Amino acid sequence: MSHLLVIDLPGGNDTDVLQAALDRGDSFVFLTSDLNLYLSQPRIKAFLDQAHELIEVKGFEWDEVLKAVLASNQKRALDAVLCLIEIRLLEASKIASALSLGYLNPESAVLLRDKFNVRARLAKHGIAQPPFELATTTQEIKDAVSRLGLPVLIKPADGYGSQNVVVLQTELDLDPLVSPIEIMLPSRADYGLGVMANDRLLLERYMQGSFIGVDTFSLKGEHRFLGVNVKKMFPPPSFAIEGGCFTPRTQAHIELERYVFSILDAVGFDCGATHIEMMLTSEGPRLIEINPRLVGAKIARLVGFAMNRSTHSDLIDIHLGRWPKDLLENSTHQVAVSRWFTSPVSGVIESITPPQWSDPNVKCVEFLKQVGDSVMPAFENAARLGYVMTCGSDESEAEELARRYIEDTDVSILT
Repeated sequence: MSHLLVIDLPGGNDTDVLQAALDRGDSFVFLTSDLNLYLSQPRIKAFLDQAHELIEVKGFEWDEVLKAVLASNQKRALDAVLCLIEIRLLEASKIASALSLGYLNPESAVLLRDKFNVRARLAKHGIAQPPFELATTTQEIKDAVSRLGLPVLIKPADGYGSQNVVVLQTELDLDPLVSPIEIMLPSRADYGLGVMANDRLLLERYMQGSFIGVDTFSLKGEHRFLGVNVKKMFPPPSFAIEGGCFTPRTQAHIELERYVFSILDAVGFDCGATHIEMMLTSEGPRLIEINPRLVGAKIARLVGFAMNRSTHSDLIDIHLGRWPKDLLENSTHQVAVSRWFTSPVSGVIESITPPQWSDPNVKCVEFLKQVGDSVMPAFENAARLGYVMTCGSDESEAEELARRYIEDTDVSILT
């Protein structure tokens, strides 16, 4: 049995890593700057009640954090550090270094918290990518847009989860009366848990092509390519994601794998998980950004269903310094698909009745909205009702099963 330090939870409510630890028989210490955020949620509190120790450090001041962790380690030695959110990446790396435990090295952790610096590092390594610039003032934004040319994508260098991303497509987007440029800085963006944006903006030429996500594990500088995630969007005018599809590694991914590994080597990524967003352009694959963590939004479950294993348990093994057994064994691999339930109208949920049939390839169903909740059509992700995850021998088989499950689920909306 291993003893783990877990630092905060993705979205403030994703307990999959805690469930994996408990399923393995591992114990855990939970570290956060805001215990009430978690204890005020009955479902999350039920998990934290099983913790070996709860540590709260208001403000997450480094000296106090290290002092509290060292005191806990003195009482019972910690075997691994787990952190699945970017805003605590550097602290997690420094804690692991202080305890001589396996984790992403501090130098790479600092680098990967700044998307502009990542672009600059990749440029030094000759890795093809879109033209890019840094801006820290409104005038610098305007000057950079003028040099780069339209279309341009602007995003926080320290951001995550696609927050506060802007695309300028036409000259109209530069009109001072309507342009978002005029109000982007200072952003005063709050990333949660007391972490504020540093107002360093990355500007780059907007890329056209097919958007994918690649998931990897690394240990001692050696990498494993798990597979490819493809997102599916609802038709316009919605901006919401309808679902995704994860395909485990095949021979068709070899060239993409080489490109991904060259990126990981360039930034010195030596331990942990990454979810790398990429654009497959007419000129070849191009990096969008490296997320130095396990993929979020419950997609890690999708990866696990496709590979017939617990991705979170595998991540724990990585941070314990060992490769998970049979990680890329593909005899039981399938394609996994997720699809979201939505409401066609605005109103209040009167009832939710799942279908009266079952199929072993329906792997997971979860409703985020409940009877009595107000709902509306899914123009954005927050309006989605829940999701189903299914598996099949190929994407079409898994997608058809998900479609039938959603179609046979009776969601009654009182308008």
